[in-house]
Amino acid sequence: MATKERILRHLRASGGYVSGGELSGLLHVTRAAVWKNISLLREEGYEIDSVTNRGYRLVSCPDRYSAEEIGAGLETELLGRNIFCYGSIDSTNEEAKRRALAGAPSGSLFIAEQQTVGKGRLGRNWASPAGTGIWFSVLLRPGVLPLKVAATTLLAGAAVCGAVRETSGCGAGIKWPNDIVIGTKKVCGILTEMSAEMERVEFVVVGIGINANNTAFPESLRDKAASLRMESGKPVRRVALLQEILRRLERLLKENAVSLTPAFLEKYKSRCVSLGKLIGFQRGGRPATGTAVDISPEGELVVRLPDGTLETVFSGEVSVQGFYGRKV
Repeated sequence: MATKERILRHLRASGGYVSGGELSGLLHVTRAAVWKNISLLREEGYEIDSVTNRGYRLVSCPDRYSAEEIGAGLETELLGRNIFCYGSIDSTNEEAKRRALAGAPSGSLFIAEQQTVGKGRLGRNWASPAGTGIWFSVLLRPGVLPLKVAATTLLAGAAVCGAVRETSGCGAGIKWPNDIVIGTKKVCGILTEMSAEMERVEFVVVGIGINANNTAFPESLRDKAASLRMESGKPVRRVALLQEILRRLERLLKENAVSLTPAFLEKYKSRCVSLGKLIGFQRGGRPATGTAVDISPEGELVVRLPDGTLETVFSGEVSVQGFYGRKV
């Protein structure tokens, strides 16, 4: 670990002032080297107070992605313990898949300030401008995956929804199975991709894109998209929200390892804005409609057809008709 990172770690752990002499002795460097690295940290956006005869104190940290910032205070055992940060990349999901094939461990986190080829469900483009959002992917291998792999998307959605509520105060909901919304505007999309051979799952990549600090959207998206900053009226600490998502997702993966628990399903349904809405889906290759009435124990959407019969449908087939931009 570089001297700069070691100084930052000591300042963070102290919570108060640490003298230049103490840092010099702990790190076996000169006081001049301590001062030089403090200056470098300040240039990177760290606010560090200095007082004669008292030393240095960390006041605030920049809202930027680094392994050090994300790892500091991360309350997980597995998720995010291997961190890959990028200034710009084609897609965090694509990078996660590349790294998975090269042997990256389960729980690895891939995060970027910007994606140049971000993608959503059904191959749609996902705009990922620099410095505004939280664009990341988590690699999961057998052993931490639910027995029903499709349930991973639901667990991720619940983790994001709960974390958004906790950190921003916004009343977020889940549009089954992979969108997080506030009112009728989308603030987050989730894309889960799997690599498998026959009946053996090699790995799953969960990609999550959150509009965190966007202040505007193109005219074509203004009625459909929002950001947490726009909805809450205040900037979001992206690293703090990311850490809370990882903490919640790890807990949910553990609690629902065998099957989705009744407690989880009850909480999920209480936040699912799709229930009670008119749903469009494919049935035997033909379009059909019905009313979403429940979530099955396997995480499927239960739809009541016009003739009263019930049918379960899968995520790739479903659209909530007239949802985005609709006044409620």
